[in-house]
Amino acid sequence: MSRNDMLSGYLQRLRLSAEPPSAAALFRLHRAHVDRVPYETTWIHLGESWSVDVEAALERIVQHGRGGYCFHLNGSFAQLLTQLGYDVSLHVGGVHRGEPATGDMTNHLVLLVDGLPTDDNPTGRWYVDAGLGDALREPLPLIAGTYRQQPLQFVLAETPGGVGDWHLAHDPLGSFAGMSFQLREASLADFASRHQHLSTSAESGFVRTVSVQRRQSNKVAAVRALTHTVRTDSGVATRVVRDRSEWFALLADDFLLNLSGVDRSALDRLWDSANAAHQASSERLPQS
Repeated sequence: MSRNDMLSGYLQRLRLSAEPPSAAALFRLHRAHVDRVPYETTWIHLGESWSVDVEAALERIVQHGRGGYCFHLNGSFAQLLTQLGYDVSLHVGGVHRGEPATGDMTNHLVLLVDGLPTDDNPTGRWYVDAGLGDALREPLPLIAGTYRQQPLQFVLAETPGGVGDWHLAHDPLGSFAGMSFQLREASLADFASRHQHLSTSAESGFVRTVSVQRRQSNKVAAVRALTHTVRTDSGVATRVVRDRSEWFALLADDFLLNLSGVDRSALDRLWDSANAAHQASSERLPQS
């Protein structure tokens, strides 16, 4: 796939046209990416083996209608932004559920974009993240503060001497507590070992439970095993989808995930995995 074909196909999936770099255009790209390219781990449960290679991720996103998790989504998004003329850098991050810890670092890839000053962000440096699933819909200025992106609220803070140089506190209703990240530039190779663990180890939550997420305007939607959750400003709606056809249709129609090229045996494996994770989760619930 040539660079021109990649750029054209990527923008076509995002339903956008190429335009010169600007803060406004960056916001449009970010919103379209989290809306149109799902955060998804179905590939792990289909028995597919993915690396952090950006060319392979681009092919899956552009030609096959797939998504991925942070290394694939932010790695590909960085490539798209670079092709469009943006000044993009990669950075080590660490998503955490309790307190930030050094051991979490490298479990997340963060992007920073420079050179786009606005009245609200005169430094022109933006924190960009299309790989957190249920978090950012738009970039944040790399300025400490509290930011509302409906239906969620985030706190971005500088943390000198901490686990990372900056920290994003997720909304209390989010799927994780927060994420620390470093200003030192990184490369995708820095994440390869952690990716191998996250995508293959029985200790990994990604291996235990299939997840698909989509961030839209004023809405966060997710499927974890058989549970479908939609969060809006009005509240949270949750249901269990036990019918196989309905579950796969939900992934295709509501999450824009194309599994049409996957063979039947792999789809059977995915469905069995989702059912097993749901059963295991149900057994862990307190009994009344």
